[in-house]
Amino acid sequence: MNKPLTPFEQRVLVHKGTEPPHTGLYTNLKASGTYHCKACDAPLYRSADKFDSHCGWPSFDDEVQGAVTRVTDADGRRTEIVCSRCKGHLGHVFLGEGFTQKDTRHCVNSVSLRFVADNVARTKEALFASGCFWGTEYFLARIPGVIKTSVGYAGGHLENPDYETVCTGSTGHVECVQVIYEPQKVSYEALCKLFFETHNFSQTDGQGPDIGSQYLSRIFCEDSEEESIARAVVTKLKDMGYDVATEIVGTAKFWPAEDYHQNYYERQGKTPYCHVYRNIFDRKK
Repeated sequence: MNKPLTPFEQRVLVHKGTEPPHTGLYTNLKASGTYHCKACDAPLYRSADKFDSHCGWPSFDDEVQGAVTRVTDADGRRTEIVCSRCKGHLGHVFLGEGFTQKDTRHCVNSVSLRFVADNVARTKEALFASGCFWGTEYFLARIPGVIKTSVGYAGGHLENPDYETVCTGSTGHVECVQVIYEPQKVSYEALCKLFFETHNFSQTDGQGPDIGSQYLSRIFCEDSEEESIARAVVTKLKDMGYDVATEIVGTAKFWPAEDYHQNYYERQGKTPYCHVYRNIFDRKK
């Protein structure tokens, strides 16, 4: 293992654990790129070989040649797959299920992987704040069409802020998430709607148990088109009877947070404590 791993990453990659189904960051990702080993960064799988098996984990019917080694489990019942370079545990491989013509399914833990997107697709950026950035990122990162997310700080007056300083509430920054997405696959309106569906946008003093100005709900709009879309979504919420405390403001410089904050729940194998999804916009009248 070449890279430092969190306890949860160690549990999977080193001690051969398994992440819960339907929780991994890459289960539903359809972006074009390559999946690398989280521990040593060796390229393992290509997006062209990924398919939806509905099993709850990323599935591939082929690997980068020589990148994955098959090892029979101690009980002789299943075949484990490990990174050929560092021997990190990836998951298991299954044959004869008939999902694709190659009749092979590499069932891989998302936490064992790091996705590197191809620079072919046209992408855009969006910036959202809805309380603790760990929870905001958890949901936004899982939208099909989102290529990458980063947590950080925006909207304040201090250059190069850090977590401890922002937490004092004296810098004017809010914890936020930068979203890199493919507009041909997911619209800005769809991002805005999920943003509202995953936090309490009526709260005026923070988010859930996290109280303070750094946890306020805010959308940073890059241009007049984004602002128009965001305000239209807010109007729709108000027409539905909701109180909306979310601020819609202009663009701001994004300062990435410390590394240990990035993809926090994915790396820890946990789920948000103050962000919960609720279907608002597609509910039946």
